[in-house]
Amino acid sequence: MSWWDTDDADDEPEFDESSIRARPNRKGNRPRTKTRPEHNDAQTARVLAVDRGRYTVLLDEGAETERRITASRASELRKQAVVNGDRVRIVGDLSGDEGSLARIVGIVSRTTLLRRSADDTDEVERVIVANADQMFVVVAAADPEPRERLVDRYLIAALDAGIRPILCITKTDLADPSGFLHNFAGLDLQVFTSATDRMPLTEITAALVGHDTVFVGHSGVGKSTLVNALVPSAQRATGHVNAVTGRGRHTSSSTVSYRVEGEAGTGWVIDTPGVRSFGLGHIDPANILRAFSDLGEVAERCPRGCTHLPDAPDCAIAEAVEAGELGGTGAARLDSLQRLLATFMKPTQY
Repeated sequence: MSWWDTDDADDEPEFDESSIRARPNRKGNRPRTKTRPEHNDAQTARVLAVDRGRYTVLLDEGAETERRITASRASELRKQAVVNGDRVRIVGDLSGDEGSLARIVGIVSRTTLLRRSADDTDEVERVIVANADQMFVVVAAADPEPRERLVDRYLIAALDAGIRPILCITKTDLADPSGFLHNFAGLDLQVFTSATDRMPLTEITAALVGHDTVFVGHSGVGKSTLVNALVPSAQRATGHVNAVTGRGRHTSSSTVSYRVEGEAGTGWVIDTPGVRSFGLGHIDPANILRAFSDLGEVAERCPRGCTHLPDAPDCAIAEAVEAGELGGTGAARLDSLQRLLATFMKPTQY
């Protein structure tokens, strides 16, 4: 028999834990759980505007029950950015009544994502808009002077995101844009020209119908004026150009979506604040070449690591242009490609 074995084991008193108190939750809420509701009843809506943690979304788009709803973002999405153009899943009060608030519980997979960085060395992305399929680049022929390299950067960002770029030159009554447009002769780029008293609104509207188009441009180029002309209800603030610095004043401080209506249907204009820089730290250079499909096929014959720049040895694209394989536009397209690649590889300087 061991000293463990005693006849007194049944006489031991039971431990009384009634006086033990669990430490209360300091936040006063229920214990966290990793199990999240599936929200099977969530409905899909379009994000039209973002303002200090509140999201204006459009539910039942195009139906008689279409309505705008104010929503907040669920806590499980706190590490995910919800941006203009997103399609989101919402639950809660979906009435759209004044004072009502729904909740965004999910983001539908995005088709495109337009991004920029603070500068070319910054790999942190700033998301501008989601699901846009066109970029409308607005440039003034004068006042302020057009900046070729900034337009190049817009084009690079669009091509990288898989978005079709369109170019619009405003204020052509002040200067002839022909010289500036020559820089983009090698690109498959639709171009509109607009004067103060002659805006091609019908033609531009036709190009916007059926698309989600993000408008970008330097401050003071007339982007907000053009948006107001296309969508009179937008009422975007407009400004002027400083006579000393030649720079425009920021008038639009947020990204907002507006519906544009034409004879063939409707589309969406996503107006963004004017910017003076557009970093490309997040760009994949290979996407730039893919936008030049004819040159990309020839580039498969290039040596490994070829930069396709003018000083690149044995570049198959340059050799094909010299041999006349790419036709009369080959030289112009190669020049456009090289300028875009050079812009991407240089620090942000305009």
